[in-house]
Amino acid sequence: MERHLAMTETTETTARVATGLFIGGEARETRETLAIADPGKPGVVVGHAAAATTQDVEDAVAAAKAAFPAWAALSTQERAGLLAAAIEGIAELRDEDAAILSQENGKVRMEAWIDALVFEIRWNLALSLAEEMDKAKVLEPVPGIPVTTTVAYQPLGVVSVIVPFNWPVAILGASLPYALLAGNTAIVKPPPSAPLATARIVQRVAEKLPPGVLNLVTGTDDQMGALIQNPDIAKVCFTGSVPGGKRIMQMASASLTRVTLELGGNDAAIFLADAVLDETHLDRIFGAVFDTTGQICMNAKRIYVHRSRLEELTAGLAARLERTVIGYGLDAETTMGPLHSPAQKAFVQELINEAKDAGAEVREYGTLPSDPELAGGNFLRPALVIDPDPNLRVVTEEQFGPVIPLIPFDTEEEAIAAANDSWGGLGGSVWTADREAADRIGAQLACGYVWVNDHGANRLDLRAPFGGMKHSGMGREQGIEGIRAFQDTRSIAHLDEAALAAGAH
Repeated sequence: MERHLAMTETTETTARVATGLFIGGEARETRETLAIADPGKPGVVVGHAAAATTQDVEDAVAAAKAAFPAWAALSTQERAGLLAAAIEGIAELRDEDAAILSQENGKVRMEAWIDALVFEIRWNLALSLAEEMDKAKVLEPVPGIPVTTTVAYQPLGVVSVIVPFNWPVAILGASLPYALLAGNTAIVKPPPSAPLATARIVQRVAEKLPPGVLNLVTGTDDQMGALIQNPDIAKVCFTGSVPGGKRIMQMASASLTRVTLELGGNDAAIFLADAVLDETHLDRIFGAVFDTTGQICMNAKRIYVHRSRLEELTAGLAARLERTVIGYGLDAETTMGPLHSPAQKAFVQELINEAKDAGAEVREYGTLPSDPELAGGNFLRPALVIDPDPNLRVVTEEQFGPVIPLIPFDTEEEAIAAANDSWGGLGGSVWTADREAADRIGAQLACGYVWVNDHGANRLDLRAPFGGMKHSGMGREQGIEGIRAFQDTRSIAHLDEAALAAGAH
């Protein structure tokens, strides 16, 4: 008899969606399943996802290992052709996928739709690099080195890709197609609290590829150790929290498994005295802070604004927050959905309360939903914290929620020092009418990606490498650098007899 493992306490089950595992080219059901809760409607279950056992996970690793030699032996163009065919028609169910993702994640429907769209965009951008991927480097003989050396690239083997709840499908697109095009086989693990839409999409793609090339496992984290610790895993690509990344790295160290870690950030946005604060730019910074209810790794988490512009920027954000409609993600009028989990709601509320208790000016906006069906959902009023003590946790920690501190500064040097005084280094932004100033300050920010007069996922160049510094992670995704991250180098040196003979004289 099937058993359901509730991720949170539930009282009602609709079970409209059910997803299984996909291992070695075959769908697989499990005895136990995860009940996936709706973050906006307490007690409602969106659907059930298979709960893999440790043996299921080992089987997925074995299937990927078995498929690797034949997949790696294909030419890059052959793999690109198969991957292009596998993504065909993926948009046909996008509306349905988006509705499911909205319900299991909490985000508004349009963001869920874009989440799925970005997966397809990133997939095709990866395939566009096929020709560049095959370019080898040739080192010609020089005096004292009588060899011609070719530096080429080879795939690593089996790759695990572990994605988070907030933008699971889009984030998967930043790594999976790059790993597969490079000649690796893969196992995807969607987030246990929101696996349904991701599992559906991955299975549809995997069904069109040779068996074992792409595998899918869902379930609780305590059953997933083999995705990291099995010696047949060549690399783990993980997006999540800093504590989660540290655990992954520690587990991977036993077998010297490589890792790419994208661990979130505490991104700083710096507004200089000459920053343009028209409607367009205010819309940009508002989205950069509050999209997905603040639950995006590269969202702006701290705003440093020249003291002369603090009041103006605050007023601009406040005007937009006053128009915010907090509600259920599938409701057409909703502009801000719930936080994903009760724990995250409690954490963000704690940061807001701490700021209030410390005497900071905290302004909260919007009205919580009045619908009885949404009572007790993970809804929170968005907030601005004006000129807080820089040691408060709302400044020093990643809020991952709808709250932002606005901190005035007087000098450029002061702003740069404050922005860099953080554990994180994922992204940052400079807002100014002076391009020279933007380049000068941007070059001093200790982070992996810098925007100018914009910030966040909406303006991320999907062709460029993306990743963090410091505790925001290691490694890069996207671009040719994202492909090389899933390859190793091989140098082949041919002795040049003529060069050797010439050197002897």
